Amino acid sequence: MKRLFILLFAVLPLILTAQVRKHVNAEPAADSLPAVRFGYLSYDVALKAMPEYVKAQEVIGKQRTAYETEVKRVEDDFNAKYEAFLEGQSEFPRTILLKRQNELKELMQHNLEFKAQARQELQKAETEALKPIRAKLNETLGVVAREYGLSLIINTDSNACPYIDPVMGKDVQDLVVEYLSKK
Repeated sequence: MKRLFILLFAVLPLILTAQVRKHVNAEPAADSLPAVRFGYLSYDVALKAMPEYVKAQEVIGKQRTAYETEVKRVEDDFNAKYEAFLEGQSEFPRTILLKRQNELKELMQHNLEFKAQARQELQKAETEALKPIRAKLNETLGVVAREYGLSLIINTDSNACPYIDPVMGKDVQDLVVEYLSKK
């Protein structure tokens, strides 16, 4: 009996160690893992479907037209002065010739600076105009995700996700556009 008792105590740690190793290395059961549900859509398509986007683009378009008109006016003014310079350069004394060349050079530099500034201003205006529209779209995406039990919504623009299994994910494009049209 004493030998059986000693044998049991000798084997018991080996049995327990094997059981612990089995549980540590075991993969969790597939049904015990939470299912990750996700949605996907083209963010740009959803954004452009918003009435606010169309209005913002109209405002930005008017600003763009105003800048383009001014750029055209400045270019025409430069071209007229350059043509006058070319016509009279053979008759100008050297001092006047150099003065007009410098004026043309400065005018060209100002024109280039104005074009760069116009591009920056337009980009800034577009960013500012779209900021509240993007915020509204992001809020809507959150509402749709919560309503349909989605963990995340993937933006499929720029070929970021070339393949999405429709069985595993939900196309929320139409849901989002419909939800935005109700707001």
